[in-house]
Amino acid sequence: MKTRMLHNLEVSEVGMGCMAFSHGYGQIPPEQYSIEAIRGAYEHGCTFFDTAEVYSPGLSGTGHNERIVGKALHDVRDNVVLATKLFLGRGGFGGGSVYDELRAHLEASMRRLQTDHVELYYLHRVSGTPIERVAEAMGQLVEEGFIDGWGLSQVDVDIIDRAQRVYPLTAIQNIYSMVERDVEAAVLPYCEAHDIGFVPFSPIASGLLSGKVTTKTKFETFDDVRTWVPQLSKRNLAGNQPIVELVMRYAEAKGATPAQISLAWMLAKWPHVVPIPGSKNKGRIIENLDASKVELTADELKALDAELGELKVYGHRGFSR
Repeated sequence: MKTRMLHNLEVSEVGMGCMAFSHGYGQIPPEQYSIEAIRGAYEHGCTFFDTAEVYSPGLSGTGHNERIVGKALHDVRDNVVLATKLFLGRGGFGGGSVYDELRAHLEASMRRLQTDHVELYYLHRVSGTPIERVAEAMGQLVEEGFIDGWGLSQVDVDIIDRAQRVYPLTAIQNIYSMVERDVEAAVLPYCEAHDIGFVPFSPIASGLLSGKVTTKTKFETFDDVRTWVPQLSKRNLAGNQPIVELVMRYAEAKGATPAQISLAWMLAKWPHVVPIPGSKNKGRIIENLDASKVELTADELKALDAELGELKVYGHRGFSR
Protein backbone atom coordinates (compact mmCIF):
# COMPACT_ATOMS: atom_id res chain seq x y z
CA MET A 1 0.00 0.00 0.00
CA LYS A 2 1.09 3.56 -0.66
CA THR A 3 2.15 5.62 2.34
CA ARG A 4 1.63 9.16 3.57
CA MET A 5 3.14 11.36 6.23
CA LEU A 6 1.36 12.48 9.36
CA HIS A 7 3.88 15.19 10.17
CA ASN A 8 6.84 12.99 11.22
CA LEU A 9 5.10 9.59 10.99
CA GLU A 10 5.00 7.50 7.82
CA VAL A 11 1.84 5.39 7.66
CA SER A 12 -0.24 3.45 5.15
CA GLU A 13 -2.52 5.92 3.40
CA VAL A 14 -5.56 4.07 4.75
CA GLY A 15 -5.40 3.13 8.40
CA MET A 16 -7.63 0.99 10.58
CA GLY A 17 -9.93 2.14 13.34
CA CYS A 18 -10.14 -0.72 15.84
CA MET A 19 -12.98 0.53 18.05
CA ALA A 20 -15.64 -1.83 16.64
CA PHE A 21 -13.94 -4.86 18.18
CA SER A 22 -14.81 -3.46 21.61
CA HIS A 23 -17.52 -0.82 21.36
CA GLY A 24 -19.98 1.05 19.23
CA TYR A 25 -21.42 -1.47 16.81
CA GLY A 26 -23.40 -3.89 18.95
CA GLN A 27 -22.23 -7.37 19.85
CA ILE A 28 -18.44 -7.59 19.75
CA PRO A 29 -16.69 -10.50 18.02
CA PRO A 30 -14.75 -13.20 19.87
CA GLU A 31 -11.27 -12.02 20.77
CA GLN A 32 -9.53 -14.48 18.44
CA TYR A 33 -11.59 -13.25 15.50
CA SER A 34 -10.64 -9.66 16.30
CA ILE A 35 -6.96 -10.54 16.54
CA GLU A 36 -7.11 -12.35 13.21
CA ALA A 37 -8.88 -9.38 11.61
CA ILE A 38 -6.23 -6.93 12.81
CA ARG A 39 -3.43 -9.22 11.65
CA GLY A 40 -5.20 -9.65 8.33
CA ALA A 41 -5.21 -5.87 7.89
CA TYR A 42 -1.49 -5.75 8.62
CA GLU A 43 -0.78 -8.53 6.14
CA HIS A 44 -2.81 -6.61 3.57
CA GLY A 45 -0.53 -3.58 3.92
CA CYS A 46 -2.03 -1.54 6.76
CA THR A 47 0.60 -0.09 9.08
CA PHE A 48 -1.52 2.42 11.03
CA PHE A 49 -3.81 1.22 13.82
CA ASP A 50 -6.00 3.44 15.98
CA THR A 51 -7.33 2.56 19.43
CA ALA A 52 -8.14 4.30 22.72
CA GLU A 53 -8.05 3.52 26.41
CA VAL A 54 -11.80 4.03 26.74
CA TYR A 55 -12.84 1.57 24.01
CA SER A 56 -14.52 -1.20 25.97
CA PRO A 57 -17.95 -2.87 25.71
CA GLY A 58 -20.53 -0.22 26.49
CA LEU A 59 -17.69 2.09 27.52
CA SER A 60 -18.00 0.30 30.86
CA GLY A 61 -14.31 -0.34 31.40
CA THR A 62 -10.82 0.58 30.32
CA GLY A 63 -8.35 -0.98 27.95
CA HIS A 64 -10.30 -3.81 26.28
CA ASN A 65 -9.45 -2.60 22.78
CA GLU A 66 -5.84 -1.74 23.57
CA ARG A 67 -5.26 -5.25 24.87
CA ILE A 68 -6.63 -6.78 21.67
CA VAL A 69 -4.50 -4.51 19.50
CA GLY A 70 -1.45 -5.29 21.61
CA LYS A 71 -1.97 -9.04 21.29
CA ALA A 72 -2.55 -8.82 17.54
CA LEU A 73 0.51 -6.74 16.71
CA HIS A 74 3.11 -7.47 19.38
CA ASP A 75 5.32 -9.61 17.14
CA VAL A 76 5.24 -7.08 14.28
CA ARG A 77 5.45 -4.07 16.57
CA ASP A 78 8.46 -2.53 14.83
CA ASN A 79 6.56 -2.45 11.52
CA VAL A 80 3.46 -0.56 12.63
CA VAL A 81 2.41 2.84 13.92
CA LEU A 82 0.14 2.76 16.95
CA ALA A 83 -2.19 5.59 17.93
CA THR A 84 -4.11 5.64 21.17
CA LYS A 85 -6.03 8.23 23.14
CA LEU A 86 -6.22 9.54 26.66
CA PHE A 87 -9.76 10.18 27.95
CA LEU A 88 -10.66 12.49 30.82
CA GLY A 89 -13.94 13.70 32.24
CA ARG A 90 -15.17 17.24 31.84
CA GLY A 91 -13.22 18.30 34.88
CA GLY A 92 -9.95 17.75 33.08
CA PHE A 93 -6.75 17.10 35.01
CA GLY A 94 -7.84 18.78 38.22
CA GLY A 95 -5.28 20.69 40.25
CA GLY A 96 -2.42 18.20 39.98
CA SER A 97 0.39 17.85 37.50
CA VAL A 98 -0.86 17.48 33.94
CA TYR A 99 2.37 15.72 33.01
CA ASP A 100 2.08 13.19 35.86
CA GLU A 101 -1.48 12.27 34.91
CA LEU A 102 -0.66 12.04 31.22
CA ARG A 103 2.31 9.84 32.02
CA ALA A 104 0.21 7.55 34.24
CA HIS A 105 -2.45 7.09 31.54
CA LEU A 106 0.20 6.53 28.89
CA GLU A 107 2.07 3.93 30.94
CA ALA A 108 -1.16 2.00 31.46
CA SER A 109 -1.88 2.11 27.73
CA MET A 110 1.64 0.95 26.90
CA ARG A 111 1.28 -2.05 29.22
CA ARG A 112 -1.93 -3.06 27.50
CA LEU A 113 -0.42 -2.48 24.05
CA GLN A 114 2.70 -4.46 25.00
CA THR A 115 5.05 -1.67 23.99
CA ASP A 116 7.50 0.77 25.54
CA HIS A 117 6.43 3.72 23.42
CA VAL A 118 3.50 4.98 21.35
CA GLU A 119 3.94 6.73 18.04
CA LEU A 120 0.84 8.94 18.29
CA TYR A 121 -0.88 9.92 21.53
CA TYR A 122 -4.09 11.93 21.41
CA LEU A 123 -6.13 13.82 23.95
CA HIS A 124 -9.45 12.13 23.15
CA ARG A 125 -11.61 15.15 23.98
CA VAL A 126 -10.71 18.62 25.21
CA SER A 127 -11.77 19.12 28.81
CA GLY A 128 -11.54 21.88 31.38
CA THR A 129 -7.74 22.05 31.48
CA PRO A 130 -6.20 24.80 29.32
CA ILE A 131 -4.92 23.22 26.13
CA GLU A 132 -1.59 24.99 26.56
CA ARG A 133 -0.86 22.92 29.68
CA VAL A 134 -1.69 19.74 27.80
CA ALA A 135 0.56 20.74 24.89
CA GLU A 136 3.46 21.45 27.23
CA ALA A 137 3.10 18.05 28.94
CA MET A 138 2.73 16.21 25.64
CA GLY A 139 5.86 17.94 24.40
CA GLN A 140 7.74 16.69 27.44
CA LEU A 141 6.62 13.11 26.67
CA VAL A 142 7.92 13.52 23.12
CA GLU A 143 11.24 14.88 24.30
CA GLU A 144 11.62 11.98 26.73
CA GLY A 145 10.96 9.44 23.97
CA PHE A 146 7.73 7.95 25.31
CA ILE A 147 5.75 9.15 22.28
CA ASP A 148 6.79 10.21 18.78
CA GLY A 149 4.03 12.77 18.37
CA TRP A 150 0.76 13.97 19.81
CA GLY A 151 -2.66 14.96 18.65
CA LEU A 152 -6.12 16.24 19.45
CA SER A 153 -9.57 14.93 18.54
CA GLN A 154 -12.77 16.79 17.69
CA VAL A 155 -11.32 20.29 17.90
CA ASP A 156 -11.64 23.57 16.03
CA VAL A 157 -8.94 25.83 14.63
CA ASP A 158 -8.75 28.01 17.73
CA ILE A 159 -7.84 25.05 19.96
CA ILE A 160 -5.45 23.65 17.34
CA ASP A 161 -3.65 26.97 16.96
CA ARG A 162 -3.29 27.50 20.70
CA ALA A 163 -1.81 24.02 21.09
CA GLN A 164 0.42 24.32 18.04
CA ARG A 165 2.02 27.50 19.40
CA VAL A 166 3.22 25.59 22.48
CA TYR A 167 4.37 22.31 20.92
CA PRO A 168 3.90 21.18 17.28
CA LEU A 169 1.06 18.77 16.68
CA THR A 170 1.43 15.57 14.70
CA ALA A 171 -2.22 14.92 13.84
CA ILE A 172 -5.81 15.99 14.33
CA GLN A 173 -8.54 13.35 14.44
CA ASN A 174 -11.96 14.80 13.63
CA ILE A 175 -15.09 13.46 12.02
CA TYR A 176 -15.01 13.90 8.24
CA SER A 177 -16.92 12.37 5.36
CA MET A 178 -18.98 13.36 2.34
CA VAL A 179 -21.84 14.18 4.71
CA GLU A 180 -19.77 15.80 7.49
CA ARG A 181 -17.63 18.45 5.82
CA ASP A 182 -17.32 21.21 8.44
CA VAL A 183 -13.54 20.74 8.67
CA GLU A 184 -13.05 21.72 5.03
CA ALA A 185 -13.66 25.39 5.85
CA ALA A 186 -10.75 25.95 8.24
CA VAL A 187 -9.37 22.87 10.03
CA LEU A 188 -8.10 20.98 6.98
CA PRO A 189 -6.45 24.04 5.39
CA TYR A 190 -4.81 24.97 8.72
CA CYS A 191 -3.44 21.47 9.15
CA GLU A 192 -2.11 21.38 5.60
CA ALA A 193 -0.42 24.77 6.03
CA HIS A 194 1.24 23.75 9.33
CA ASP A 195 2.28 20.19 8.35
CA ILE A 196 -0.21 18.57 10.69
CA GLY A 197 -1.70 15.27 9.60
CA PHE A 198 -5.46 14.87 9.53
CA VAL A 199 -7.06 11.54 10.48
CA PRO A 200 -10.79 11.34 9.68
CA PHE A 201 -12.89 9.04 11.80
CA SER A 202 -16.25 7.77 10.52
CA PRO A 203 -15.14 8.47 6.92
CA ILE A 204 -17.93 6.24 5.55
CA ALA A 205 -20.50 7.94 7.79
CA SER A 206 -21.12 4.89 9.98
CA GLY A 207 -21.96 2.84 6.89
CA LEU A 208 -24.28 5.29 5.14
CA LEU A 209 -21.87 5.79 2.23
CA SER A 210 -21.40 2.05 1.78
CA GLY A 211 -24.89 1.88 0.31
CA LYS A 212 -25.70 -1.06 2.59
CA VAL A 213 -27.86 0.80 5.11
CA THR A 214 -31.56 1.11 4.26
CA THR A 215 -34.74 1.97 6.16
CA LYS A 216 -35.17 -1.77 6.70
CA THR A 217 -31.77 -2.15 8.38
CA LYS A 218 -32.09 -3.08 12.04
CA PHE A 219 -29.31 -1.98 14.34
CA GLU A 220 -28.44 -3.78 17.52
CA THR A 221 -30.04 -2.28 20.59
CA PHE A 222 -26.99 -2.49 22.86
CA ASP A 223 -24.00 -0.20 22.38
CA ASP A 224 -24.61 0.65 18.72
CA VAL A 225 -23.75 4.22 17.72
CA ARG A 226 -25.81 3.87 14.56
CA THR A 227 -28.98 4.18 16.59
CA TRP A 228 -28.23 7.88 17.13
CA VAL A 229 -26.14 8.88 14.10
CA PRO A 230 -28.46 11.53 12.61
CA GLN A 231 -27.92 10.69 8.93
CA LEU A 232 -29.07 7.12 9.64
CA SER A 233 -32.42 7.89 11.20
CA LYS A 234 -35.30 6.56 9.12
CA ARG A 235 -36.47 10.12 8.49
CA ASN A 236 -33.09 11.20 7.14
CA LEU A 237 -32.10 8.05 5.27
CA ALA A 238 -34.57 8.73 2.49
CA GLY A 239 -33.37 12.31 2.14
CA ASN A 240 -29.75 11.17 1.90
CA GLN A 241 -30.38 8.56 -0.78
CA PRO A 242 -29.39 10.91 -3.64
CA ILE A 243 -25.91 11.15 -2.08
CA VAL A 244 -25.69 7.37 -1.74
CA GLU A 245 -26.87 6.91 -5.33
CA LEU A 246 -24.26 9.41 -6.56
CA VAL A 247 -21.48 7.48 -4.81
CA MET A 248 -22.84 4.21 -6.18
CA ARG A 249 -22.80 5.60 -9.71
CA TYR A 250 -19.12 6.55 -9.40
CA ALA A 251 -18.36 3.18 -7.84
CA GLU A 252 -19.89 1.35 -10.78
CA ALA A 253 -17.96 3.48 -13.25
CA LYS A 254 -14.65 2.87 -11.45
CA GLY A 255 -15.17 -0.82 -10.74
CA ALA A 256 -15.07 -0.07 -7.02
CA THR A 257 -17.43 -0.17 -4.08
CA PRO A 258 -19.24 2.90 -2.71
CA ALA A 259 -17.22 2.72 0.50
CA GLN A 260 -14.01 2.77 -1.52
CA ILE A 261 -15.17 5.80 -3.49
CA SER A 262 -15.97 7.70 -0.28
CA LEU A 263 -12.42 7.05 0.93
CA ALA A 264 -10.73 7.66 -2.43
CA TRP A 265 -12.55 11.01 -2.61
CA MET A 266 -10.86 12.39 0.51
CA LEU A 267 -7.50 10.86 -0.39
CA ALA A 268 -7.65 12.68 -3.73
CA LYS A 269 -8.67 15.99 -2.14
CA TRP A 270 -6.05 16.27 0.60
CA PRO A 271 -2.43 15.01 0.66
CA HIS A 272 -2.21 15.04 4.46
CA VAL A 273 -5.39 13.00 5.10
CA VAL A 274 -5.24 9.37 6.33
CA PRO A 275 -8.72 7.97 7.01
CA ILE A 276 -9.26 5.25 9.60
CA PRO A 277 -12.43 3.40 8.60
CA GLY A 278 -13.58 0.98 11.26
CA SER A 279 -15.31 -2.37 10.95
CA LYS A 280 -15.56 -5.63 12.87
CA ASN A 281 -16.01 -7.61 9.64
CA LYS A 282 -12.86 -9.08 8.05
CA GLY A 283 -14.17 -8.65 4.51
CA ARG A 284 -15.18 -5.04 5.02
CA ILE A 285 -11.77 -4.24 6.52
CA ILE A 286 -9.96 -5.47 3.40
CA GLU A 287 -12.47 -3.68 1.17
CA ASN A 288 -11.76 -0.41 2.97
CA LEU A 289 -8.00 -0.83 2.75
CA ASP A 290 -8.30 -1.46 -0.99
CA ALA A 291 -9.61 2.09 -1.41
CA SER A 292 -5.91 2.86 -1.73
CA LYS A 293 -6.07 1.21 -5.17
CA VAL A 294 -8.89 3.47 -6.40
CA GLU A 295 -7.73 6.68 -8.03
CA LEU A 296 -9.99 9.54 -9.01
CA THR A 297 -8.68 11.77 -11.77
CA ALA A 298 -8.69 15.52 -11.29
CA ASP A 299 -11.70 15.80 -13.59
CA GLU A 300 -13.56 13.02 -11.78
CA LEU A 301 -12.87 14.61 -8.41
CA LYS A 302 -14.03 18.02 -9.65
CA ALA A 303 -17.23 16.57 -11.08
CA LEU A 304 -17.96 14.50 -7.98
CA ASP A 305 -17.39 17.47 -5.68
CA ALA A 306 -19.65 19.65 -7.83
CA GLU A 307 -22.46 17.10 -7.70
CA LEU A 308 -22.06 16.63 -3.96
CA GLY A 309 -22.29 20.38 -3.52
CA GLU A 310 -25.73 20.38 -5.12
CA LEU A 311 -27.17 17.78 -2.75
CA LYS A 312 -28.61 18.51 0.68
CA VAL A 313 -27.40 16.49 3.65
CA TYR A 314 -30.10 15.43 6.08
CA GLY A 315 -28.81 15.20 9.64
CA HIS A 316 -25.64 16.65 11.12
CA ARG A 317 -23.35 15.09 13.70
CA GLY A 318 -20.57 17.66 13.95
CA PHE A 319 -18.81 17.96 17.30
CA SER A 320 -21.69 16.50 19.27
CA ARG A 321 -20.07 13.04 19.69
